[in-house]
Amino acid sequence: MRAVILAGGLGTRLSEETTVRPKPMVEIGGKPILWHIMKMYAHHGVTDFVICCGYKGYVIKEYFANYFLHTSDVTFDMSQNEMLVHHRRAEPWCVTLVDTGEASMTGGRIRRIAEYVRDEDAFCLTYGDGVGDVDISAAIAFHRSHGRLATLTAATPPERFGVLDLDGDAVRRFQEKPTGEGAIVSAGFFVLSPKVLDLIDGDATVWEERPLSCLAASGELMAYRHSGFWQPMDTLRDRMLLEELWARGAAPWKAWD
Repeated sequence: MRAVILAGGLGTRLSEETTVRPKPMVEIGGKPILWHIMKMYAHHGVTDFVICCGYKGYVIKEYFANYFLHTSDVTFDMSQNEMLVHHRRAEPWCVTLVDTGEASMTGGRIRRIAEYVRDEDAFCLTYGDGVGDVDISAAIAFHRSHGRLATLTAATPPERFGVLDLDGDAVRRFQEKPTGEGAIVSAGFFVLSPKVLDLIDGDATVWEERPLSCLAASGELMAYRHSGFWQPMDTLRDRMLLEELWARGAAPWKAWD
């Protein structure tokens, strides 16, 4: 199964960091949050990734093109014009980087990578700025068990996000960022049938609006309930929280060795 990661937005609420790099490349513990998300998926056996690039996407491409340089000790012998990489740290990943346009909305980015997932039985999708101790294997198994087109991960938010109206495990209504308190929200970590691509009209389509609303209205959107830790990195305060957890060795999302 492939995991598609949305990594092309402007990240304006984290402008202290995103003036020079895309938000998924903002570091937690010296590693981009994108790396943390990929490690989460890889822990559950999902190692084939499609990254939806946009704003400053070249930074993401450079990171993976020079992955050994970013993760290993290196000796440069200037007299011999040679480079020696010590203790190469490889990941068992296949990473496809797709330019999905700087101005595309979330739905538009998903539609632009259709060729990489259309022939799959299902694929994972998440945002490039949120981590949690989500049991991705269980979410995939839940998706396969109910036979509907789409599954999202429902969590209790640290702040306000799109609210879900649930009837058992079925999503009856999806409302983006309403007023009020105490709601369950979408944390991303979707598992989707490629048939959902038919609900995306083009680059201007916002995934969280018409496509998810249509899926909910037709009874094709289900919720995998996650009661553990989940934290998006929307602001500098969020980043500092995640950094503190990592520094203390108390990062709930770190399930890998």
